[in-house]
Amino acid sequence: MPRKPKKGYFVKGQFVAEGSDLDLELKRELKGGAETSRTDLKRESAELQALGEQLLDLRAGLFTPLPLPDKLVDAVTEAKRITNFEGKRRQMQFIGKLMRQLDEDTLQAVRDALQVQHQGSAEEASALHEAEQWRERLIGSDDALGQWLTLHPDTDSQQLRALVRQARKDAKPEKPGQALRHGRAYRDIFQLVKEQLLHG
Repeated sequence: MPRKPKKGYFVKGQFVAEGSDLDLELKRELKGGAETSRTDLKRESAELQALGEQLLDLRAGLFTPLPLPDKLVDAVTEAKRITNFEGKRRQMQFIGKLMRQLDEDTLQAVRDALQVQHQGSAEEASALHEAEQWRERLIGSDDALGQWLTLHPDTDSQQLRALVRQARKDAKPEKPGQALRHGRAYRDIFQLVKEQLLHG
């Protein structure tokens, strides 16, 4: 029976077996210190596991182009399906282990993708806030409609005018002293304005 080849790599033509003294020495050199403390290794391991956990929330458009090994892609897909707490915890540890095998370029690509998603979320949060302000202004004043259409000329002005009219009508209480009601037009104005702010 042929012997199973040892795992390892070559450095300047010399084979270095994984886990050998030379392997550990080279890894210590890479870290820049003569001795990598257990605390450093533990911290690095925790950081990579946390990074792996964030992959679960990364949207497909950013996740798919990442140069990740199939094993890690499958592990992330599987983790999304697991609902059992203990099963999920074990799967996340496995993802952490796979993350530790990635090279620095791949890890950087993961960090960059997460950064892009985070910035997108911040932009969206800002657009939601702005959309709420515009909705109140549009319902509250005719001047705001003119201002909005100047800033966003490709808005469907007829649709927006109709929604504003309907929202004003809906907002009038049926009886004095009743609370303001917000109908569908109120929500539709928000959607229309938000879409324009994000993609217009």
